[in-house]
Amino acid sequence: MQERIRRVYVPMTETGFYILFCLQEEMHGYNIGQRVKAMTGGEVSISPGTMYGTLSKMEKDGLIRFIREEEKRKLYRITELGQEILGIELRRIERLYKNSKGEYQNGE
Repeated sequence: MQERIRRVYVPMTETGFYILFCLQEEMHGYNIGQRVKAMTGGEVSISPGTMYGTLSKMEKDGLIRFIREEEKRKLYRITELGQEILGIELRRIERLYKNSKGEYQNGE
């Protein structure tokens, strides 16, 4: 993985995380927005500008790929690089959670 990609995406913004997480399934931007609202009980809402700007950047950087267009909506899916970045971020979040609960001991 390129160091530049790691620097840009780790740690991730909350919206970037949710977009990448959702794209473990094939989805379009509107669907991602609806899924994120449902997952967060309405606490996180991704504006169209943020959504499409992030999708464009992630596609350019190789974290996601365009699959096909369906009813004028572009469907995307996470790539292997995106999975790698998502895994790094999930482990980081898990470490933060464990540390906040006092569960982290002796480097485990």
